[in-house]
Amino acid sequence: MSLSSALKGDSPQQVRSLYRQLLRQGEQFASYNFREYAKRRTRDAFRENKDVQDSRQIQEFVQKGLKELQMLKRQAVISQFYQLDRLVVEGGISLGLSEADFAL
Repeated sequence: MSLSSALKGDSPQQVRSLYRQLLRQGEQFASYNFREYAKRRTRDAFRENKDVQDSRQIQEFVQKGLKELQMLKRQAVISQFYQLDRLVVEGGISLGLSEADFAL
């Protein structure tokens, strides 16, 4: 979605499209923590502003969202250069410990 098409009319479909694009772009981060943060931030921002009715304010939010999307795209590319080992929560390497190792 380009900025000009978003400004022509902020239909609910365009807002949903921006939401989906932000969530998808957040999935591109190499780091689990950054992926989860991007998803959480997107969801929280949209939930916080779901009841906004003023078209001018919606237009401002769409513009801000498009800028955030461009920033996420740049940051996701940069994060690919610094890939680390996967975390345990991602199914990465575990230490081979079991629940029995922690029994008192």
